[in-house]
Amino acid sequence: MKTKTSKTVSSVFHLRNIWANRQLHVSMSGDLLKHDPNPVYLGVTLDRTLSYKEHLSKTAAKLKSQNNLLLKLAGSSWGANAKTFRTSALALCYSVAEYCCPAWSRSSHTASIDSQLNNTMRLISGCVRPTQTPWLSVLANIAHPRLCRKVATDNLLATVENHPEWPLHADIVNHPAQ
Repeated sequence: MKTKTSKTVSSVFHLRNIWANRQLHVSMSGDLLKHDPNPVYLGVTLDRTLSYKEHLSKTAAKLKSQNNLLLKLAGSSWGANAKTFRTSALALCYSVAEYCCPAWSRSSHTASIDSQLNNTMRLISGCVRPTQTPWLSVLANIAHPRLCRKVATDNLLATVENHPEWPLHADIVNHPAQ
């Protein structure tokens, strides 16, 4: 495997606020690496406090554009029935919203994701804005976003517990998430 220095970045994550914005001069194969305060790793944007605020705001913006596509599909005469519309919403919106959710599910910024998924459920069910939020998941026949994130996290923890040879096994088993 060969790394590309044009795509590789350096970042500093430090608990001391005075060192938080520090830029390192790191070189690889003679090339100086760019500094990025919010690097992207496996599609997840990291920030200094690991609150995932930037990642969740990007995801919410992407969900908003996906909801706009669904809105155009709902207003068209292409003959999309309710089942097709629900499947399209699950593929377009929920797959985006649930990507790597065990990592960021406990963030305090998940409300922006939940808001966009509530809009998705309104589109699926045909409900108007005054419909109470707890009823949306029932009417759309989709689990609540918070519950989906919890199930994904529990499934990941169960997978890790079944593989004691993984390096993180001892940490997760000895200190399970609350």
